[in-house]
Order: sequence, then C-alpha cells, then structure tokens
Amino acid sequence: MTNVAVLAVSVLVAAVLLHPRVATSVGWRAIVTPLASIIGSGFLVIGPILDASFGYYAPVAMALLCILAYAFGTAIRFNILRMDKDTQRSRLEDMLELVASWVLVLAYAISVAYYLNLLGAFSLSLTPYDDPLAARLVTTGALLVIAYTGWTRGFTALEGMEKLAVTLKLAIIAGLLCGLAIYFGATAARGALVFNPPQVTDWAGLTLVFGLIVTVQGFETSRYLGRQYDAHTRIQSMKRAQWIATAIYMVYILLLSFLFASGTIPLSETAIIPLMKVAAPILPVLLVGAALAAQFSAAVADTAGSGGLVAELTRGRVSTRAGYTVLAVIGVVLTWSANVFEIITIASRAFAAYYAIQAANAAAGSLASGHRTAAIAFSCLAALGLLVVVTGASVSV
Repeated sequence: MTNVAVLAVSVLVAAVLLHPRVATSVGWRAIVTPLASIIGSGFLVIGPILDASFGYYAPVAMALLCILAYAFGTAIRFNILRMDKDTQRSRLEDMLELVASWVLVLAYAISVAYYLNLLGAFSLSLTPYDDPLAARLVTTGALLVIAYTGWTRGFTALEGMEKLAVTLKLAIIAGLLCGLAIYFGATAARGALVFNPPQVTDWAGLTLVFGLIVTVQGFETSRYLGRQYDAHTRIQSMKRAQWIATAIYMVYILLLSFLFASGTIPLSETAIIPLMKVAAPILPVLLVGAALAAQFSAAVADTAGSGGLVAELTRGRVSTRAGYTVLAVIGVVLTWSANVFEIITIASRAFAAYYAIQAANAAAGSLASGHRTAAIAFSCLAALGLLVVVTGASVSV
C-alpha cells in the first residue's frame, strides 16, 4: 500500500510540475534553478550523515545549516540589488567580485567531482559490483565523457535533459517524504520511535556542520541568471527557493531522525538506499533513477558554467574547451585521492570561501552607501565564512 502511495504522490507532483501553466511560469522557472541545486546531491547524503552524527539533535544541525545558508544568501541578494541599482561601485567591490568569480570556478570544479562520485556510487548500489573501485571507474568514465562532449560538441544536446531531471528529482523527493511519513506514523503508533544520542558534540559537531555547507549550496545560482530575469525576480526566486528547500529538508530530517537505531546501516554515500527500502520497497529504485539523472545533469550544468566563466574571466585567452579539460583533470584527481565525504568537505570549504568573499563585497557596498550597521553585519558574516574554510571537518567513516 505504501508503494502505491509513493508512486501516486510522485506522479501527481510530476504532473503538476510538467503542466504548461507551471512549466511556463516565469516565477516558477526562476525558482526551480536554485531550488534544484539546493536539494540536489545534498538530499541524498545529508539524512544518514546527520542521523548517524547528531542523533536526536539532527534537526537542530539541519536548522543551523539552513540558517547559515540563508545568511550567506542575504549577502548575495544585497550584491544583486547593488549591481542592478548602483553603477558607481567602488574599485574594491569590483576586485572582490572578480576574486569571487575565480573562487566559484574552483568550487564548480570540485562540485562536479562531488556530483559524479555520487553518480558512480549510486549507479552500482543495486548491482553485484557495488564497491569503491568500480564506483571510481564509473566516475572517471563520466568525467571523461562530459569533458569530451564539451570539447567536441558542446552541451546543447545534454542540457535538454536538465529540466526533465529536475522534475524527476522533485517528484521522487515528494514520494520519499510520503513514504517516510507513512512509516513514521506507523512506527509512532507502535511506540517504537528511537532517540539516538549524538555521537558528535560541541566544537567537533559545529565544525562537522561547517563541512556540510555544500549540501545546502545552490542558492547562489540566482545571482547568475541576469540574462533571463531582472534583479527583483532573481532576489525573490532565491528567497523562495531557500524557504521551500528549508521546509523540505526540515520535514525530511525530522521524519528520518527518529526511525532507525544507531548502527542499523553502515554510514556510506549510498546509506539512504537501504534506509528507504525499509520505509517503502519501491523507493531504492526511484532514488537511484533520480540520483543518476540529477547528478549527471548537475555535473553538465556546472561544467558548462565553469568553462564559460573561465573563458569570460580570461577574456577568451583560455578557451571554454580548455576549461572543461582542467575541470576533468581536477575531478579525476579528487576521485582517486579522496572519498565522497572528503570531497564534500573540500567542496564546502570552496563554497564557503566564495560566500565569505560575497559577504565581504556586501560589507564594502554597505559601507560605500552609508549603511554602517549592515557593513558590520556582513563583515561578521565574511569572518564566519573564513572560519568555515579553515575549520570545516569531514565525516568520519
């Protein structure tokens, strides 16, 4: 019966998202891009990580991550508005924006490795070849395919699947929440909810949260949609995407954190699959399908964005194709030198550096426009971003 409910919810959500009225709505299209980025890869790994690490405090850790992301989003939204309304920006602001763009290129490169390592792990998770070596081989192959495609043909053909992948992912997440809610209700009715004590606390817990920022990253994509949407639409789309993502994440973690006893499932990048099999037998297959489509499309989008940004920043001196090649090399090196959890932390630090620079830029802009209180607040946020860069910790497995 749960399988039927999960499928029904997934199909219903997919039908709503594909309906012409929704699919062609400017407001919704502007929200979908950051929303899909925020609850993409992170959704697959964050639940088991927080449950295993923080136990019944997992919802608190999730709330902290979402608040931190929203704070950094505030700085980026300020910069969007200032760039749109004030053409007399200071030289410091322009310099910080340039540095931030270069840091974002690096963050994109690392995130592609993160996406494709998850793709490698999930692609084999339901097969007899589910082991780290085989997963790394799949990841390396995917990196080479993407780099070769970008070098020879560009991504026009591949980018067409992004909208479908986003719809598929959101629909399956809705089904997952439905399955979890049903299982949670039945478990609560039996009085069998579990309250696992936290395994990581105090400063170690905080640095672990810092190392997971990439799981709520993605809202900054609204900053780079200027060709499609005006500043007001981009600001509103980022806010709404973060509100929706926060609601989804909090419901997900609240449901998951009280269902499984500690040590039930060994912590791995694909731990969500055996956990969801308990809730609804159909969910593992749906999750693997969503993971493959979402990870590949996200990797294509970030590869295209990174290569294009390199060409733009170097004013064509480094070609887009060369950018793809460098990105693939970075991805292969990370794949064979670090596990997925380590890559998550590296990516979190890279994005935290980007957010710190954006916050510093917002502080400079606030000061230039006479808003000293805002300048102090953004300066503190920039300092927090640097703290994340320095102290963000990886999950121990």
